[in-house]
Amino acid sequence: MNYISHPFIQPDSIEQRDYQLSIAASVLQENSMVVLPTGLGKTAIALIAAASRLLNAGGKVLMMAPTKPLVEQHYRFFSKYLRIPEGEEEDSGVFAMFTGETPNKKRIEQWEKASCIFATPQVIKNDCLASRYRLTDVTLLIVDECHRAVGNYAYVFIAEEYCRQAKNPLLLAMTASPGSNRQKVQEICENLMVGRVESRTDTDTDVKPYIHEREITHIPVPLPKELQHVIKTLNQLMATRLAMLSGLGYSVPPPDRLSMKAMSAILGQSQARIKEQDQTGFFGASVYAECMKLRHGISLAETQGSEALKHYLFKLQGEAADAKASKASIRLAQDEAFQSIITQANGWKEELLQKPEYIVKIVQNQLFEFPDIRIIVFATFRETVNLLVRKLNDQGI
Repeated sequence: MNYISHPFIQPDSIEQRDYQLSIAASVLQENSMVVLPTGLGKTAIALIAAASRLLNAGGKVLMMAPTKPLVEQHYRFFSKYLRIPEGEEEDSGVFAMFTGETPNKKRIEQWEKASCIFATPQVIKNDCLASRYRLTDVTLLIVDECHRAVGNYAYVFIAEEYCRQAKNPLLLAMTASPGSNRQKVQEICENLMVGRVESRTDTDTDVKPYIHEREITHIPVPLPKELQHVIKTLNQLMATRLAMLSGLGYSVPPPDRLSMKAMSAILGQSQARIKEQDQTGFFGASVYAECMKLRHGISLAETQGSEALKHYLFKLQGEAADAKASKASIRLAQDEAFQSIITQANGWKEELLQKPEYIVKIVQNQLFEFPDIRIIVFATFRETVNLLVRKLNDQGI
């Protein structure tokens, strides 16, 4: 394997990929947006660009991401692989991380001495508005998840301030999903002053050598009778709510065709009526809230199992008991059919859906056949993740 050789990048650390080098060379020419599917190394491109910019232009690199976990992830990556002459240790002051938990005074102090700052955008916006520091010496601004740069999102404000304040500005925007239409992409480019878009997919000739072939197998897991019964009851509750709306003149689909698009259409109808001061609009919005709760419950029962559903049902019950409970929560909790589901859930002593057992078996088989491999198991909800961790640990994995 060949590695990138650069005075500001740790030796033998970053694999040399031609498409990444090509994109990095391109984005160093003007404000650019890089569109790459997840897993193709947007962060590595940002690192290469940052190393080159710091070597040739000096100044600071400011990298922003919308959430604290993403900020921490970038901070760790750059701290590990970026090598700056002033100091290579994380505590040397070269690298700094700003979140809402970082005190104002500490951010000001770190801004003065750091070469690379990693931050959430709202913190940077607030600091700019309070004149805690200026973006004058930032020679590269990296905007991760740049598809958020629309409307009043902080990215838009910061990009404008940066291009106005910086002595030698250059902006690198990155995303895996810029939007489904040209108008959305154009808006992002305008908001970030982007003049060039670099895009690759896993079918491009310069990317193909680095893509692993994937074999996808779908394994259906049967739903136990208890969950089938609960889903049937939740669907009946949904049908009752939709019938209420239909009786008030709302246009509603059959329960088995209730997509998010259809739900949005129902909400739109209620908002239009509220605007016209029609009281049925407020009732429609309340019933819409019930439908959303029921829809989520059905999804949990079908895909996550009894433990996640049980947790959610008890949460809804608790919300209805609160003094500030909405009419939607109270109405749903008082429904006899809903109360019957709560009674059933109280009787569940362990997970009914056998999906975790399937996963444990798959992992065991893989580890038996390939003892040295690493495995990633993805799940949608935290409760499911915790359950899977317990199940796997119980088997010594």
